[in-house]
Amino acid sequence: MSRRKRDRKSMGGAAAAGGAAESGREPGRFSARRKAETILRLLRGESLDSLARELGVTAATLAQWRKAFLAGGQSALKSRLADERDDEIQRLRAKVGEITMNNELLLERCHRLEANAPLPRRRPSE
Repeated sequence: MSRRKRDRKSMGGAAAAGGAAESGREPGRFSARRKAETILRLLRGESLDSLARELGVTAATLAQWRKAFLAGGQSALKSRLADERDDEIQRLRAKVGEITMNNELLLERCHRLEANAPLPRRRPSE
């Protein structure tokens, strides 16, 4: 038997699991969905302490869940979903880089020709 279960039995199983019995859920691990439902209850105005007692978790745990929930929501709002334009943007950026590099090489050749400096030898094509 786990330490958590022993602690609940020693506290009086009915009192420790009272909230879980009312909601028809087993105490213990919380799924992501159950955590989200809990945090939404907090955000709607339920007391942190009473909700912690009902669910058999600490107020600090609920506060951590709330913080992670809100941070996840913020990051979801900041980013946008990728679409077909992203592929086109990436392709065009690569093309701009290629053209820029070619321009720099041509400018270097022009400057050397103007200065009557010898051009570097071309590498043999493979």
